[in-house]
Amino acid sequence: MPVFLNFDDPEFDQHFDEILNSERDASWDVNSVVSDILVDVKKRGDEALIQLTDRFDKIKLTKEELSFSKKEIDELSAKIKSNERKALDLAASRIKVFHEKQKPEDVIWIDDIGVELGWRWTPLDAVGIYVPGGLASYPSSVLMNAIPAKVAGVKRVAMVVPTPHGKINPAVLYAAKVSGIDEIYRIGGAQAIAALAYGTPSISPVDKITGPGNSYVAAAKRQVFGKVGIDMIAGPSEVLVIADENNDPEWIALDLLSQAEHDKSAQSILITTSQNLGQLVAKEIEKILKRLERRKIAGPSWENFGMIISVPSLDQAAKLSNRLAPEHLELCVSNPKDLIEKITNAGSVFMGHWTPEAVGDYIGGSNHVLPTARSARFSSGLSVMDFLKRTTTTFVSPDALKIIGPHIETLASSEGLEAHGLSVSSRLKKLTE
Repeated sequence: MPVFLNFDDPEFDQHFDEILNSERDASWDVNSVVSDILVDVKKRGDEALIQLTDRFDKIKLTKEELSFSKKEIDELSAKIKSNERKALDLAASRIKVFHEKQKPEDVIWIDDIGVELGWRWTPLDAVGIYVPGGLASYPSSVLMNAIPAKVAGVKRVAMVVPTPHGKINPAVLYAAKVSGIDEIYRIGGAQAIAALAYGTPSISPVDKITGPGNSYVAAAKRQVFGKVGIDMIAGPSEVLVIADENNDPEWIALDLLSQAEHDKSAQSILITTSQNLGQLVAKEIEKILKRLERRKIAGPSWENFGMIISVPSLDQAAKLSNRLAPEHLELCVSNPKDLIEKITNAGSVFMGHWTPEAVGDYIGGSNHVLPTARSARFSSGLSVMDFLKRTTTTFVSPDALKIIGPHIETLASSEGLEAHGLSVSSRLKKLTE
């Protein structure tokens, strides 16, 4: 049974703190295995990739077959169903429009003493995108990772996707075409992350790696961070629904299960001002689970990590939400635009009774690569900004150096950095000759 909590319970704070500090990630340690794989690929390159792919994905490849040819991509992506093609085209166009509006502008100004200051934005040169393969293949994730990179101006986007037993979802390849991905490699796991980070004779290294994966992929991203940039270390998916009494219990139940069906470790939480609604939602979930295709995943998720919390007011719901800092937050209330003003920590917010979180997963336009495990307290979802670098610029005129130069000399002297001070004083001396 899921956990039921009542804010008025004397032990509520204790139980809520346990929620905040709970761990849902897999407990086994894969770091040593991943470390060995990274070292192997770094040392042996393509040879290691081929052997590891045979070992884990049961497919024998040659060096030439590590990447999909243009002919293969065209032929396989053509097998996509027409309704899927239309949906992906629509999603791609909306995601592109949304992310175009995120592009920042270069700024230059001259301050009151004549120093010209500013910053300019430039795209990363190369980005690698990891896409899960096999049964857990998500074309939507291809769009969410690649389109912001292309909008930012990244010239080379390389995608890695495992193909267990040689199988690939045509929709994944079609999504790659729509997104403008430049290279696609049929490799996965920690070995794919190693190839993107260190490079091999067949795969040039990238500057940043994004995209979801299993515990081995997450560990690999963590270990190569510093050599390359990464988007985030994502944990199990999560949704928090804040609901008042004016809701359809079935809708709320389905919204909660839409995250539970992702992973047995996913978490779905309902915070409501109506205890009656909470009870009705719990009953609806039990009914829906009996017919849900992914009930063997959604059931354990709801059973082990599901939660229904009763609160006296929406203000209190917002406070608890900010402490949870959920990946996805639904505001199923009569006045969501009032309530969102009180929300400070959330990856993405879906407002109103007609906006289920699934809108954001596919067609809404906003990005579905979001911070998990309370990291929305200090980080944001994937955006164009993740594929840009900000470089500051400074131009000092001789007259301006006369004003700030002596202060630089003073600070350099106080820190014992003689050459710093001399680099300024030699210029000031020239100005007085």
